Amino acid sequence: MDEQGGTSYRGAMDTLTIRRPDDWHLHLRDGAMLKAVLPETARHFARAIVMPNLVPPVVTGADAADYRDRILAATPAEAKFQPLMTLYLTEETEVRDLRAVAEEGLITAVKLYPAGATTNSASGVRDFAKVRPVLEAMAQIGLPLLVHGEVVDPDVDIFDREAVFIDRILDPIRRDIPGLRVVMEHVTTREAVDYVTDGGSDLAATITAHHLVINRNHILAGGIRPHYYCLPVAKRETHRQALVDAAITGHASFFLGTDSAPHPDHAKLQPCGCAGCFTATNTLSILAEVFEMMGALDRLEAFTSLNGPAFYRLPVNEGTITLEKGEPVIYPAAIETGDGPVTVFDPGMPLHWRVRDA
Repeated sequence: MDEQGGTSYRGAMDTLTIRRPDDWHLHLRDGAMLKAVLPETARHFARAIVMPNLVPPVVTGADAADYRDRILAATPAEAKFQPLMTLYLTEETEVRDLRAVAEEGLITAVKLYPAGATTNSASGVRDFAKVRPVLEAMAQIGLPLLVHGEVVDPDVDIFDREAVFIDRILDPIRRDIPGLRVVMEHVTTREAVDYVTDGGSDLAATITAHHLVINRNHILAGGIRPHYYCLPVAKRETHRQALVDAAITGHASFFLGTDSAPHPDHAKLQPCGCAGCFTATNTLSILAEVFEMMGALDRLEAFTSLNGPAFYRLPVNEGTITLEKGEPVIYPAAIETGDGPVTVFDPGMPLHWRVRDA
């Protein structure tokens, strides 16, 4: 690694050593599912922003503390992993309570789900005027707001919901509450990429591994593939290309958030299946493959390990991991859990990069 902590290579680009990465958007669920999937993240990632959309959701400091304790109890003894807790924003969230848990350092961010936008979002926000005092307080203390950026208006086409959210909801909020620090989670459109690129230092976005490799044809063409169904749903190929371009530039406003979202197969494979792709197991292999194809391996570390900590005002991880290129990696087709098997995301291409040590 160079003096700035940058990427180092050895040989004919067959090894890559980077700062230990973080996952800035992760679903761990709870109970048996938590115990089964957490090791898949803790193996490679030092920290993760943990989503609060449990049933019931994580809405108070006590909820967050209890959930954190359950996560730590499920963490393998040999792992060095830190969960970064969030609260689920509701129309009943109180400013005083939010300030208290933020000052205590118990939470790292607050998550905004428009009610009905995605899995376990029924408790989310319907009337944004009711949460304005909370958002104003967050702007004052610098606490980031993480947004699932889709409108839920049934008259809006599902492929347009992200772009409409920016115009109708996000941009007015940011104009009305200067200084509010916002992360657009799992962006999927060129419109979102352009908005974040020009949005200044108070705006950032996470990009998932799966949105870098699939478009809507992967879900629908030649038959429905439920394990590629996620929300926000993958869009046209031109949007996928825009996401790849944003990720590989090294632009400080874009960083990794896997949105790894485990659902047992019996919940995915039904007439109204759950949204989510489980990518914790192979995310780093997928990213290395994509960045190498684009001639941008030297910028992988910025996307996975540097830009996120900078936005969250946290130190970069001290440790490193090394990825090694070789024969295609064979990952398990599924992870066994107490709730049933969870299919591992299939990127539809050989993955030649594996994590050699962590």
